[in-house]
Amino acid sequence: MTPPDGPGCPLPDDGAGNVLLGHGSGGRLMHRLLGDLIRPALGGDTPATDAAVLPDAGGRLAFTTDSFVIRPLVFPGGDIGSLAVHGTVNDLAMSGASPAYLSVSLILEEGLALETLRQLLVSLRTAADACGVCVVTGDTKVVERGKGDGLFINTSGIGRVPDDVDLGPWAIRPGDAVLVSGDLGRHGVAVLTAREALELETTVDSDSASVAGAVTALLEAGIEVHCLRDLTRGGLSSALNELASDCGRRIEVNEADIPVREDVAATCELLGLDPLYVACEGRFVAFVPEAHVERAVGVLQSLEVSAGARRIGRVTDEPGRGVDLVSRIGARRVLDMLAADQLPRIC
Repeated sequence: MTPPDGPGCPLPDDGAGNVLLGHGSGGRLMHRLLGDLIRPALGGDTPATDAAVLPDAGGRLAFTTDSFVIRPLVFPGGDIGSLAVHGTVNDLAMSGASPAYLSVSLILEEGLALETLRQLLVSLRTAADACGVCVVTGDTKVVERGKGDGLFINTSGIGRVPDDVDLGPWAIRPGDAVLVSGDLGRHGVAVLTAREALELETTVDSDSASVAGAVTALLEAGIEVHCLRDLTRGGLSSALNELASDCGRRIEVNEADIPVREDVAATCELLGLDPLYVACEGRFVAFVPEAHVERAVGVLQSLEVSAGARRIGRVTDEPGRGVDLVSRIGARRVLDMLAADQLPRIC
């Protein structure tokens, strides 16, 4: 791709031929950056406008927004571009929505190689196409060197919610089973090992993926889903604690039933981490009535993204609110929420 360095707006390079983004990229330079790189990479084939006019969706809409500040920008199994799509699509899916539209705003740091930006935008576009969502609007700003970790991305998403779907903590009932859609902790471990350049015997890939298809499959199968929550910031423990607080119930989970891969568990032990608190980007918990457990697990296990789904616990009728962990030897302890993330800047 020809770099946007037309007359009057030369761009520096790093000495190896990689064109770098300069600070104060306004006027002709920003016009070329948007027209020659960003909009083509994201599939923009209509004249630029300040706002996207969307067709009348009808019915109920879900709307979400999120920001992605991960370091490094590329990690085993993903990058900030695909992560931005998956994270936003999954937030919509947790309300039972079918994702439809995305906005993408870029905060670019001076010195970012334009080829790196192009590759990340292509990854973002590829993920959006795979999820069946359209990037319809966005914005681009440039900040001084040292102020932005290369690239920050803010997204907003809109999805359509079926009229008969109403998912949330308010619907959780005593006796509900707690299901998890797959193994835990891979995203956080993948990012940490890449960030610290740790040399391990095996490479752990992030679990970053869209779970919208799995949610749709559950709903279309007639499963009575009461609540869904993705396992991003703070992992499984934080998600369950938030839900227990919101619904005013106690949740009990069995350590032996919680899926954690051996390589992830070993890495967490080596680094002093608890995988129950490590973020995932392609996993969620679902609360369903006991009578629907077997069918729900079967539906999830039939899909690649949730092939490792299993039941891990239940909602009890005990007084109070919180999360109890039953250990492999039958001991019980409170699974509390950490005061701070074990791994900052991983989503």
